Amino acid sequence: MSEPSGTTQSEPAAQPGVDPKLLEILVCPLTKAPLEYDREAQELISRQAGLAYPIRDGIPIMLPDEARRLDDD
Repeated sequence: MSEPSGTTQSEPAAQPGVDPKLLEILVCPLTKAPLEYDREAQELISRQAGLAYPIRDGIPIMLPDEARRLDDD
């Protein structure tokens, strides 16, 4: 049986990649500081704001209300 189009066995379905070009231009909406990409947690980290913005289905959710505080770890 063939695989559905657009998927391969080497791609994890749970963690779609984020476009590297998008990561280059995104900044924290509060501080305008650069963000760090945490592939494992699927988050964009703003150290300056102390927030981690979630990535859902490969789309960064850049809303402060949706972000996790880093001190919640």
